[in-house]
Amino acid sequence: MNIKFLFSEEILLENEFVRLEPLKMSHLDFLVPIAEQTPDLLKFSPSPFGDRAALQDYIQIALDEKSNLNRHPFVIFDKQKDKYAGSTSFADISAKNQRLEIGWTWIGKDFQGTGLNKNCKFLMLRYAFEILAFERVEFKADSRNLQSRRAIEKIGATYEGELRSHTLMNDGYRRHTVYYSILKDEWQAVKQNILL
Repeated sequence: MNIKFLFSEEILLENEFVRLEPLKMSHLDFLVPIAEQTPDLLKFSPSPFGDRAALQDYIQIALDEKSNLNRHPFVIFDKQKDKYAGSTSFADISAKNQRLEIGWTWIGKDFQGTGLNKNCKFLMLRYAFEILAFERVEFKADSRNLQSRRAIEKIGATYEGELRSHTLMNDGYRRHTVYYSILKDEWQAVKQNILL
C-alpha cells in the first residue's frame, strides 16, 4: 500500500505542550530573536542562520524545498510558554519506499531541556507511522554534534553508522554524518517510552 505524502495539505500536529504549524515567511519576526540570541545554534548544520537575513534565507530554502515536494517544514510553538521556539521538518520523503527523515530541527536555548523536542518527535513519529503508515523514519546528525546525537538516542532511534566526509559545511569543513532510524515495528515500544 503506497500512501502519498500530500504536500498541498496543511499538516498541523499538536498536543497539550506543542503545536507544529506549517512554516511560513510570516513566522520570520517570531524566530529572529532566537537566531540573534544564539547565532551558533546551527553550527553543525550547513544551513544559513544567525541573523535576520540568514534566517530569511533559511525559511525561503525550506519553502522552496516544500514546493519541490522534498520537505515539509514546521514552526514549533511552545504552548506552555506561549511562544514560537524553533523549527523542524519532514524531508527526503519517499512514498514509494515508505520512508522519510525527521530533521532540520532547532530549538531556542530557553526551550531546550523542557521536553519540547521529545513532544515534537512524538507527534511527527506518530504521524509518520500511524497516519502515513510508513515503514521507516530516519535521523542524521554531524558526528561532532553530541547534543543532537543524545537527543536522537533518547527517543529510541537505532544508530546505523557513519558516512565519512559526507557534507560540505559553510566553513569548508567536510562533516562526517551519523545515521539513525526507527522502524514501524519498533514504533509501539518507542511510543511507550519516548515521553518518559
